[in-house]
Amino acid sequence: MARKVGQIVGRGRRTWLVRVYNGHDPETKKRKYLNQTIHGGLRDAQAHLNKMLGERDRGRNLDSSKQTLNEFLDRWLELCAKPRLRAKSFRDYEGLLRRYVRPTLGSKAIANVFALDIQTLYHELLDRHLSARTIRYTHAVLRSALKQAVRWNLVLGNPADAVDLPKRHRSVVAVLSLQQTRTFVKAIAGHAYEGLLALALTTGMRPSEYLALTWSDIDLDRGTVSVSRSLEWQKGGWQFADTKRPRSRRVVKLQAWVVSVLRENRTKGQRRNGDDLVFLAKSGGPIRESYFVQRYFKPLLKTAGLPEIRLYDLRHTAATISLAAGVSPKVISEQLGHASVAFTLDVYSHVLPHMQDAAAERVQALLLSASVPS
Repeated sequence: MARKVGQIVGRGRRTWLVRVYNGHDPETKKRKYLNQTIHGGLRDAQAHLNKMLGERDRGRNLDSSKQTLNEFLDRWLELCAKPRLRAKSFRDYEGLLRRYVRPTLGSKAIANVFALDIQTLYHELLDRHLSARTIRYTHAVLRSALKQAVRWNLVLGNPADAVDLPKRHRSVVAVLSLQQTRTFVKAIAGHAYEGLLALALTTGMRPSEYLALTWSDIDLDRGTVSVSRSLEWQKGGWQFADTKRPRSRRVVKLQAWVVSVLRENRTKGQRRNGDDLVFLAKSGGPIRESYFVQRYFKPLLKTAGLPEIRLYDLRHTAATISLAAGVSPKVISEQLGHASVAFTLDVYSHVLPHMQDAAAERVQALLLSASVPS
């Protein structure tokens, strides 16, 4: 076989060394060959040689066949994911790959990671009783990484594109009912963190967003709050970060009673500068969500006889009550900072049947009460 194309060299019984010409070394000017040991018959060795030659001719960098998936993921996380992701999202990406992908596929050469390997991995994760949501999130991260590998000519195609994902089981979000919400409002009256809890219940803001608010973000005269960043705890201390997505930057209208509570809080508080955080821990620093939940939120729910929900579920409660009250889904979507109205309706689809009932009654009343033209 021509030297500049490739070679198959016998190395023992049913063992072959396949050598593929891969250009010249830029320094020594010597020919470079990619070597791979193949076990099996001569046809297996020839098939591997043909495959490598085909991929080389189509533009793949054959040197990538020696790079493991672990090595590639390290570079992808550092060069691509880290610069564009919020700190929390980056930790989520890194954690998903570390726990679920690297142990099984990490040692494989990236060029030898096939759709069947990924499909087998997801089947094993299902056997470990991981949720479909977790597997689909893991898949989204891995697929994004391999998409970049295609751009870098490390692989010719994205094997994650040819994988079937487990069916997502829709879970109904946990929310307080209207009566329970009224109980909650009564329970927080006079509470040390009444303003925080009232804001969370009525605006649908994320905890990381309202814990990052400074007094310059709140216009008490207009009754609005501007959401422009989040507050996260990282190694080394607290750090302000961008909102979850550009659309999450928004102005939210406050209810009058919430404005009154916040105005009273500011009057009583000793920190009144615009750059000061609105909500502070007893120590005077930012509030850590996990501590606040254990120290204040859960005891409040228990004392009021309310179900144990997450602090984040106050966001869902705000959305469902607004939908049930007939507020436009577009307005609610903007208030929540969702990517689209369709996403809002998808998340809170459990409220839609009730909305349709009310809409049908209103249209019927309009039709039947209308005068019939002569």
